[in-house]
Amino acid sequence: FADDLLKFNPSSSQTSIVLDDLGLANGVALSRDEDFLIVCESWKFRCLKHWLKGDEAGKTEIFIDNLPGGPDNINLAPDGSFWIALVQLTSEGWEFVHASKAAKHLIATYPSLIKKVNGVYGKASVLHVGADGKIIKKLDDPDGKVISFVTSAFEFEGHLYLGSLNSNFIGKLPLI
Repeated sequence: FADDLLKFNPSSSQTSIVLDDLGLANGVALSRDEDFLIVCESWKFRCLKHWLKGDEAGKTEIFIDNLPGGPDNINLAPDGSFWIALVQLTSEGWEFVHASKAAKHLIATYPSLIKKVNGVYGKASVLHVGADGKIIKKLDDPDGKVISFVTSAFEFEGHLYLGSLNSNFIGKLPLI
């Protein structure tokens, strides 16, 4: 089970592979200067940085790894940082997955195991990550009482807007 990140050239109508063998590619964002992009790998609990310009062009490195949930989407913030929505395994007995690289590798290798997890949609977590890959802030609704299963976070005019597949509304959180 692997995904690819593709590039489409509208002038030539050609599609090419930028990155392959990704563990459920689930979100991509360009940096503020468009010199690199970040792609989320949900089943590998990490995000990769792929350089588009400069001396590092064409190289890929880990942007952030061993996340406390599967990154489900990523958006560029106005200051050049990123907001990453996390899907969390919350079923009783599965908490160890978040602390274990080996368990995350097992999920990445056998994603059908995720079907065994009940309550996966109960929590909400969002990370604010700097352009250097360091966590600035983590926002949580650990019981999903206000919003659960957040799949996107977008910053606009001092607020963070949260999208969820479980909600019939968009969450709005003041950041100031």
